[in-house]
Amino acid sequence: MTGHIQALRRYARALVRDPADADDLVQETLKRALVYLDDGREIRNLRAYLLSMLHNVRVDALKRHKRAGEQIEVDEGTLAAGGASQGDRMACQQVLAAIQKLSEEHRQVLLLVGLEGLSYRETAEVLDKPIGTVMSRLNRARAALRDVLALEGSEDIFGFSE
Repeated sequence: MTGHIQALRRYARALVRDPADADDLVQETLKRALVYLDDGREIRNLRAYLLSMLHNVRVDALKRHKRAGEQIEVDEGTLAAGGASQGDRMACQQVLAAIQKLSEEHRQVLLLVGLEGLSYRETAEVLDKPIGTVMSRLNRARAALRDVLALEGSEDIFGFSE
């Protein structure tokens, strides 16, 4: 399980952008995983299982915040870039800001496929959605990113095409 902590932290940080909140999500995920892994169920893909659990922890946290009437603020995250040029840092900040403008559903799919490298099927399992929904949301998320960034040829920048 420890081999998947970096993926959990990366996804959580990209999702909530606050390092402390991200660490809390990961910690709760790992706590739940330790409890549920004792059930004796066979898990085919531990990484997808843990990411799915993190997704559920996030949903639970959002529900708690909504019931409490609190607003979840999105603040500017830090970029882990070594030696990047100022232009590269600005481009990364623009992309991060554009991703944060996406709806939660679109952001989740984009991060799981684009950042974590999960397949459509694995993403569907993590989010507990049909694969067609994942594909549709991903397509809309990519289109929204292109619109927000107003970049021609953004397929090359993000490594995807229509």
